[in-house]
Amino acid sequence: MNVVLAKSETRQAVSDVFASVRDRLPGAGKAAETRTQAFEAFERAGLPHRRLEDWKYTDLRALMREVLPLAAVPDANALNRAEAALAALPEVDGSRLVLVDGAFAPALSKLAGLEAGVHVQTLREALKDGRNAELLSNGTEPGAMIALNAAMATDGALVTVADGKALTKPIHIVHVATRASAASYTRSFLKIGKAARATLLESFVAADGAKSYQVNDAVSISVGDDAHLQHVRLMADSADATNITTVIFTIGAKVRLTTFNMTSGGGLSRYQGHLTFAGEGAEVNANGVNLLNGRQHADTTLFLDHAVPHCMSREVFRSVLDDRAHSVFQGRIIVRPDAQKTDAKMMTRALLLSDEAEADNKPELEIFADDVTCGHGATTGALDESLLFYLRARGLSEKEAQALLIQAFVGEAIETIASDDLREVAIATAQRWLEVRG
Repeated sequence: MNVVLAKSETRQAVSDVFASVRDRLPGAGKAAETRTQAFEAFERAGLPHRRLEDWKYTDLRALMREVLPLAAVPDANALNRAEAALAALPEVDGSRLVLVDGAFAPALSKLAGLEAGVHVQTLREALKDGRNAELLSNGTEPGAMIALNAAMATDGALVTVADGKALTKPIHIVHVATRASAASYTRSFLKIGKAARATLLESFVAADGAKSYQVNDAVSISVGDDAHLQHVRLMADSADATNITTVIFTIGAKVRLTTFNMTSGGGLSRYQGHLTFAGEGAEVNANGVNLLNGRQHADTTLFLDHAVPHCMSREVFRSVLDDRAHSVFQGRIIVRPDAQKTDAKMMTRALLLSDEAEADNKPELEIFADDVTCGHGATTGALDESLLFYLRARGLSEKEAQALLIQAFVGEAIETIASDDLREVAIATAQRWLEVRG
């Protein structure tokens, strides 16, 4: 008896999208083969759903439903609207790489100010003539959405910081969406050399007229021994956009890593980070803030793999929810049998401004070593009425009093950003959200 795998309408539509754009995608030979294998892996799995434990609260089959066609190559009109969107961003003193609808835009980027010891290449260039097919491989990281990213990635940034180089200015990667009802796929790599110092800022914004689009982004970050990296991500996509981002960190010995994510835009989003300790003596601070209203759904899922001894990790996460917004935080810390002397803690807090808002917090510990210090906690509550009364008694309106308390609530996470300039950018983003809230 012949057994044939029947495809649903959604899967057939995705197959048609891949078939129609295959010739547009960079890379031939081995790279094209790797893309096909990645797409087959996605087809076998399909869109993640609630029966998968890691996607229990973010069922893409119900929330996302379909994969949109690939965005067209940006034309002059798209680039002009992207330039206007960039002008609205806070000025950041440093180099800038701009990706418009998944394609590198050299005219909008600022690479003249790259510091010595930094090398930048685009993914499209790296895959030319079928070279570097391994850039489309996900290694041991499973997942349907990162497999789809490997199959469909059109461009991205490959940034290398040489050993011992201490950068004084941040590297800013900006993703700008200009299309409606289209999807973009970007895939970037950052390699920090031994004893190097660097700061990476990522921004996601929408140009005027961009709506109902999808973003699937993947970033692989390797941090060499004794290096320091500060990673800040600010996601402010349009209110009806979908953003699925996967970040994979490989952390060397004696590394100091601080990563911060703020989600204030998008209708549906998931930020999933996989952090693996590959060298002893490393310290990681993984922090984040969700600022949500309307019917926004934002999922932050972090996996910290303590595979070696004598490492420390801290997770501080805050979510503020108004109207019928839904925030998800999943934090899993795994301590391997050989990872003795691990010190790992996480804390997530949710602030509900509406009776209809929902926060799902799921901190987890999997400990297979016996000489460790680990802990986790989660709280959910409303604004303190006594503090509101105190502030209103001193002349503040109700909204002003609420805004002051909200800023204090998210401040603990934002204050972990070491750079004064980037901390101010994050604070300004939070203030804009508060102003829109009214």
